[in-house]
Amino acid sequence: MLILGLGRVMAGEVVVGVDGDQAGTRRAFVSQWRLAAPSPRAKHGFAALLPAGATDRGMTTIRFGEDETGAAYIFAPRLASAEEAAALVTESAASQSAAVIDRLVDVLMVGNVNRRRLLTITKLLQAADASDGFVELIGDSHDRTTFLQGWSRSMVPGPCRVSLVGNATPVVEECGIAVFPRPDAPDSASGFVGLLAANQAARALDIEGLVYRGRAGWRYAAVHPRRRIAGPLETPEHIRSHLLRSHSAPDVLLSLRAAANSFDGKETVSSLPYPVRMGTDNTFEADGGNLLVSGWLYDPDDHVVAVRLRRGDAATRVDERWTRLDRPDVTDSFNDQQHLVSSLRSEQHAHGFISHAKLTSEDCGAPLYFELTLRDSRRAFLPVHPTRVSARLAALRHIGSIDPETCALPAIIDTQIVPFLGETGRSAPVIDAILDAGSFDQESSPPIIIGAGGTEGHISPLLALLALDPETRRAPIVIVMPAERYRRQAACLSELARFYRLSVRLVSAKGTADYYDLLEAGAQALSCETIVPLSASLIPHATGWYGKLVATTATLKGSIISPVQAYEDHSVRWAGSWIDDNYDQPVVGRYTGYPLKAVTEMTLTRIAAASLECCIMPRDALLRAGGFSGSYLGAQEKGLDLGLRLSRSGIDSYLLPSVQMWGCDEPREEGGPAMATLVEGIDRKIFKSMWAPVLAVEKHPRKRPT
Repeated sequence: MLILGLGRVMAGEVVVGVDGDQAGTRRAFVSQWRLAAPSPRAKHGFAALLPAGATDRGMTTIRFGEDETGAAYIFAPRLASAEEAAALVTESAASQSAAVIDRLVDVLMVGNVNRRRLLTITKLLQAADASDGFVELIGDSHDRTTFLQGWSRSMVPGPCRVSLVGNATPVVEECGIAVFPRPDAPDSASGFVGLLAANQAARALDIEGLVYRGRAGWRYAAVHPRRRIAGPLETPEHIRSHLLRSHSAPDVLLSLRAAANSFDGKETVSSLPYPVRMGTDNTFEADGGNLLVSGWLYDPDDHVVAVRLRRGDAATRVDERWTRLDRPDVTDSFNDQQHLVSSLRSEQHAHGFISHAKLTSEDCGAPLYFELTLRDSRRAFLPVHPTRVSARLAALRHIGSIDPETCALPAIIDTQIVPFLGETGRSAPVIDAILDAGSFDQESSPPIIIGAGGTEGHISPLLALLALDPETRRAPIVIVMPAERYRRQAACLSELARFYRLSVRLVSAKGTADYYDLLEAGAQALSCETIVPLSASLIPHATGWYGKLVATTATLKGSIISPVQAYEDHSVRWAGSWIDDNYDQPVVGRYTGYPLKAVTEMTLTRIAAASLECCIMPRDALLRAGGFSGSYLGAQEKGLDLGLRLSRSGIDSYLLPSVQMWGCDEPREEGGPAMATLVEGIDRKIFKSMWAPVLAVEKHPRKRPT
């Protein structure tokens, strides 16, 4: 509270009692002055700053000083605004008002300076004619520092305590000030540039003025009505234009020089006077700011001490985590450039790198760039233009560009590819179009969801088999395809469904990589309670399979029931997944290659995870589990991952051996057997890292079925 009164009160810090309260005394700061026009009643005026209490608005008396020496004053029933109080001080103190207000501001600037207090300070300074100069330019930077430029008569070069007045939460910062000659400024004024330390609240558009300590006390510099706001790419050039003719403390000039050497959208590595050059080969960005970058850094003499990847206010040190690999082609490209040849004549060729980085900047549209810091503290920059793709596609492209024989490949997979896939959030498939062929009633019986990806052949044979089975001929069928395949085949499949008199819904989905993504999209296109997923790569071994699944699930409500899957040579492709804890760490196993007759005599058996390539299950279980993980490159571990998550959520899984489906393994990845082997190895590592700790604790069911 700012209390104004008439009378002689001891200046400085004094004890105060309110309304005769002797126990609850407080301390107040008092500034007093001799009245310009004294009267018989009073020759002095005073202003007191008192910490406000809960009941102070209704107080009637106040005592300054101890009981014996103190003087009591009576309150007049009047409250004044900050503007009125400032006017009363200047009117009463006259020529002393500037000194009085300066002392008051000294006290107000101590402690928590909130917005209300800062506005009061501004009004006091303006009333005392302590407004000085203008801020004409405010510049943002990539590292969240704020650049100020303007003119003032009182600004002192060097570190300066500054409070920002504006719409945001008040910010009290150390500001490095440098001054320079300004012929166009008013008499005795000079130009100034300042650099505010990084602070989330110091936004250029929020700043309306500055309260600072000048040569002759506290001053207020307003932001000019025609002020200019400079973006992060423009600010460095403004700093450079004033740096050579400015003077200040050495540390302030160094910070301004560093800010002037910030990224302004240009590539500056090629202008370095050292044998240091850099380039990128691939830069992919997945969801959540996850980046996978490969390229090369030519630095044979080790001038570079740090390499950062930056975007907006986010930065990450990539040279502490990247994987280096030999790039003799980079060495050869500089052999004929004498000024770039290594002075050490090193035989080192590990110029290549691949790195996974995560940048979660608030401004996702800000430019992405590399920042190189050299031994002499100078910085150089390389803009990067990422390609937005799924994490799976980014990883496959990077792996495909690496020589399988390189010795760095295991390290690249373990330290870059696997963490990149593991930390990238998944993107759910999006339904693009829905077309019903004939009457589609999803409530008549559980719908069959057929996932027809881009790699399988035409699904007309499967539709023919479904039409020949009396049970599936009446069942609702959902055919989910990638958008491109839907565009090519929707009309043909619609005619085929009408020809076979099937109840079919055609769904086009975007953002799908395999059958499991198509299954998730198909579940989104329905509202029924139970669904029957079926991969287009499987066909029924005999009629009646659908009825057996439906009948079995009627006795096991809320469970997932899968049939046996077999190859054409009557060997087992899949007949349940189990957790085997006979090893140091539990592993998930499955039947593969056994004769089919080894499992056909089994009864309904509880298993650790069902196969979602063909099963009957609750539809909402798939959606409640969050869908399939986006961390896998292939399909096998991806389906097993969700199967285990469903089991852990309390949904039991069963194998129904009396029903068999025929099929083959999923198609090999592009790139041949070597790429397929890499993909399988990567998926196993991701699966193990996610599930080994869980399976070590939760072993249900623990042994394979017998």
